[in-house]
Amino acid sequence: MAEAPGRSTGAAPRFPAHWRASEPELVAETFSSRIWKVRLDDGRDAIVKDLKPFDDVADELRGVHYLAWRDGVGAVRLLGVDGHRMLLEHAGGRMLSHDLDAHGDDFATDVAAELLARLSTPSATPIPAGLQPLRERYASLFAQAKAGHGAGAENPYAHAAAIAERLLADPRDVRPLHGDLHHENIMHGPRGWLAIDPKGVLGDPGYDAANLFYNPLERDDLCLDPARIARMAGTLARALGQDPRRLLDHAIAYGCLSAAWHAGDGNARDESRELSVAAAVRDVRDHGF
Repeated sequence: MAEAPGRSTGAAPRFPAHWRASEPELVAETFSSRIWKVRLDDGRDAIVKDLKPFDDVADELRGVHYLAWRDGVGAVRLLGVDGHRMLLEHAGGRMLSHDLDAHGDDFATDVAAELLARLSTPSATPIPAGLQPLRERYASLFAQAKAGHGAGAENPYAHAAAIAERLLADPRDVRPLHGDLHHENIMHGPRGWLAIDPKGVLGDPGYDAANLFYNPLERDDLCLDPARIARMAGTLARALGQDPRRLLDHAIAYGCLSAAWHAGDGNARDESRELSVAAAVRDVRDHGF
């Protein structure tokens, strides 16, 4: 992420008048969006996520449906939508990765587990159309497995694709999912811990736990540690009411999906990293319980 602290240069953006949003300050810019901090007329801070035109913009827009469905329970509140711009509750300035550094990994995992449980509670809002089915989400993994790419005698993509097929054939409690839950998408503010930046997926809640095994990205000392993998599996499984081994299956499938995305981008370094963590998770799944 390319950070852009402080007030932006050039012309200030124009937002819908009914948002009553003023004092825009560009706080971050990524390949997909510009993030503005604004002041509402009641004095509250809010965030405008302004999406850029890029290939996967639909992935971001599905998150609007998810936030509307959650209606503030466990996730940031959606305050308004205007085309490719979203007006969002300001979730706070502290990421879970900051608390991991300050209070340890077990603390961070407990926070993530509690948030997962909140995100899995029913919503009074009907399940929206337009979410991405989990089978469609796994398309890159299935394509990579079919292509036969992989290191060693056994293709890790084929193994993960078989796991994904098994999970998809026996889903548990299908519901809207965040789709990209990790330590930098969990923020602390006035309403406690909240999830931000959802993708809007429909499927088994175990998928939402899977990415946490691969994060924080710069902490392979944690992500490759069998004891950490086992502890995390137990904690997150209890939060979701699932078997830890099944949760590790989700983690294996997700990690190889992420590796397949990196392979599609020609990013061999991150592909290799995800496959290494997936292999560590698989070893715990097969031998650690």
